[in-house]
Amino acid sequence: MPKPYPREFRDDVVRVARDRGPGVTVEQIAEDFGVHPMTLFKWLRQAEVDDGVKSGGPGVSRGESAELREARRRIKLLEQENEVLRRAAAYLSQAHLPKRLYPLVSELAAAGVPVAVTCRVLKIARQPYYRWLAQPVTATELEQAYRANALFDAHRDDPEFGYRFLVDEARDAGVSMADRTAWRLCSSMGWWSVFGKRRGKNGKKPGPPVHDDLVRRDLTAQNPNQLWLADITEHRTGEGNLYLCAVKDVYSNRIVGYSIDSRMKSRLAVAALNNAVARRDEVTGCVLHTDRGSQFRSRKFVHALARHGLAGSMGRVGAAGDNAAMESFFALLQKNVLDRRTWSTRDELRIAIVGWIERTYHRRRRQAALGRLTPIEYETIMTTPASQAA
Repeated sequence: MPKPYPREFRDDVVRVARDRGPGVTVEQIAEDFGVHPMTLFKWLRQAEVDDGVKSGGPGVSRGESAELREARRRIKLLEQENEVLRRAAAYLSQAHLPKRLYPLVSELAAAGVPVAVTCRVLKIARQPYYRWLAQPVTATELEQAYRANALFDAHRDDPEFGYRFLVDEARDAGVSMADRTAWRLCSSMGWWSVFGKRRGKNGKKPGPPVHDDLVRRDLTAQNPNQLWLADITEHRTGEGNLYLCAVKDVYSNRIVGYSIDSRMKSRLAVAALNNAVARRDEVTGCVLHTDRGSQFRSRKFVHALARHGLAGSMGRVGAAGDNAAMESFFALLQKNVLDRRTWSTRDELRIAIVGWIERTYHRRRRQAALGRLTPIEYETIMTTPASQAA
């Protein structure tokens, strides 16, 4: 296709053709300027229309032609803007899709809508879009995906873990992140620990204490076997209630002894104490702090304390803070094991409790108070081999 003649050249040829002398034909002028005679005749007719000399016939002046072109351009632009708004409304109304506009800009560009028009209508900048087009997945997004995968793997292995423990598992897997980042990812994905129910009171009043309060809410210990805590919890199964008495070393938060039975008698507390003493060395002088439950006030339990050389301690009535560390452990047990499902038999629940204490709580659940170490790791690092558990 030949290139169009310049406007100035066309005007000059038309001007010469109009001012031609007598006997000079349009064909001669066309030949002199190297254009086709029909082209020159068309230029002359267009010049008459533009000057208003020719009216009522076919043809549109250059001014009107420019207005028509501008009108067509504006109509096309409005159609493109309407298409952008229509597609954007349909795209954003789909709840299951992420609300990202850059893929929509690419789809509209493939449909013939200029990127500049789409970005102007959607009120987004073009440069970030072109950066995204060159690299759809940024390094930050890729890193967040790796972090989310690590948290998901840890949550799948241990659904009872909260985000603080999930981030510890992710760090062990080689994916580091801040606690706040882990909380944001877990919150957006709904990866939460199982929440338990609040335990209510049974309406019974505790009896008089048989020991003084030697702790007075100072639940700290500088050495192993210096301060122990004990308490009893219960849970319903298809065969009836199952009771757990646990003894906890405040130094490392380790459960040094426990006993599980179908009846909440004094022998349950005595068995837990005997198991704790059997697994620890040099327990003479250790303080065992409990609440005022009848099992801990029983004659058998008091005699067991004296036989092993332990000092008894009891908190006040209705003061949950006096034994808060033990209540905290039972709250974790309630959320992570007891309330996870319905237990049909006592043996089934017993196996679940023992497995969670020995495998998860002791060896996998890191604690902020222990410097993000598990109870077993803390005792191994902070104590000498001679003072460790047997």
